[in-house]
Amino acid sequence: MSVSPSTLPPVRLHSEAELARDALAAPLLSRAVRLARWAGPDTRVGAGGELVDEQLPAAAAELGLADDEDGTAYASEAWRVAVDTGLVEITDEEAGTVTRGDNLGLITSGGPRDILGLWLDALETVLADAAVPDLDDLVDAVEDDGQIDFEGLDWDPEAEAEFLDGVLGNLYLLTVSEEGPGEEPMPLPALAASMIVPDDMGEPTNDVLEQVSDAMMRLDDQFRMLEPVGLVEFQPVDETLLADADGPGASADEIDVARYGLVRLTPLGLYGMRARLQEAGLEAPAVGDLVDKGADGLLDGTAGFPQAAAQAEIEQWLARREPLAAAEELLVAARGTDEGAPLRRLRCQQALSLVGSAAEPALRAVLDDPELGGLARVWLTEHGAADVPPPPESMIFWLTVDTLAAQLAAEGNSTELQALVEGLAQQHSGFFDTAWRVEHPATADVLEAMGRLHPDKKVAKEARKAAFKARSAHGG
Repeated sequence: MSVSPSTLPPVRLHSEAELARDALAAPLLSRAVRLARWAGPDTRVGAGGELVDEQLPAAAAELGLADDEDGTAYASEAWRVAVDTGLVEITDEEAGTVTRGDNLGLITSGGPRDILGLWLDALETVLADAAVPDLDDLVDAVEDDGQIDFEGLDWDPEAEAEFLDGVLGNLYLLTVSEEGPGEEPMPLPALAASMIVPDDMGEPTNDVLEQVSDAMMRLDDQFRMLEPVGLVEFQPVDETLLADADGPGASADEIDVARYGLVRLTPLGLYGMRARLQEAGLEAPAVGDLVDKGADGLLDGTAGFPQAAAQAEIEQWLARREPLAAAEELLVAARGTDEGAPLRRLRCQQALSLVGSAAEPALRAVLDDPELGGLARVWLTEHGAADVPPPPESMIFWLTVDTLAAQLAAEGNSTELQALVEGLAQQHSGFFDTAWRVEHPATADVLEAMGRLHPDKKVAKEARKAAFKARSAHGG
């Protein structure tokens, strides 16, 4: 599955019980269960396990779809899901008879995880169907020998499946990213463009726009198929759109984007996509994964999380622990001179900001610690503690370098970090004269970053000079 980066932002999932209820309520699985209960000794299937044509009207009637012009098609699809998920089993392939499958009992006696396992199997069936061209196109492509002319059909089964996987992977990534749409629906053209338009392309060419349009219409068909299984909520492309005068030639202000289709992953869809991404070998964490780990696992695990996700994970971790013991464990885990240590201490500060006054003894115990004394003073002061000793200048500078190193690791060359750098250089005259002497493993890297980020050329030059001095002095 072609989604990037290899480690994704954490997703916030509903409980397994809630997700299992959603799975059972999904129209397609619900229909499959009804047909599995309806099936009996007289039910006949073809060589591929499909219901024979004569049985389809009765199956549609069982689903309450006798008057629906697509009722038999829905019944056929639901039956295929029932077979693929083990809700029914073929008992005699020659006679074409079936019986209720062992998995049908899981619907009433299984736990939430069992139900979700069935749903994931159903999802795979639908995804495989969604990657197949329209039936009429397939019929037209059948040659005299009964083989499908894939070349004439202009359809590559593997490429089509990869494209759909990529689209769903992008939709997942956009949903879980803090800068993405979140729970808001994604316009179909934007989703199609995310797969086709190169990141470094300015104004898309007409050829690229045509590819996006073609992909959008393919996705329209595919999302219509994926909605009944509960993966997405989908507003299809307005079928009158292409005939409208305010269609493709209209300005963006005049176009109702919703008419081009809107899609969002459901909570169940987020669960399903995370499972598929993990199956494909990607790291797809979820908020709550770290609640049973120690403080070292929490701080390391949340190091690369976006701010809000880290906060949610930390809150869940703290909720299971006594405040003072949690604070003590966090402070021990925050120590270190390795490359990841500054970011661990930043997450530690974030966690300690959520702990109440009961944690005060733990913070007082590290006041003389060269790595933790600075953040301990900050915490105690912010919590209104009395008799907080002033920090020595060396501790102030060490904490400053540590904080900048953490911000640099967490955000890179962000505008927030640039503002912090500008503020530091402005508030502390002679900052660089002292900063290069700080005995911190990241001193030179931080000063180099300040040289890159500060807009004033003179100040930037001072920072680079200080970085050179730091490397010379500390042998780095």
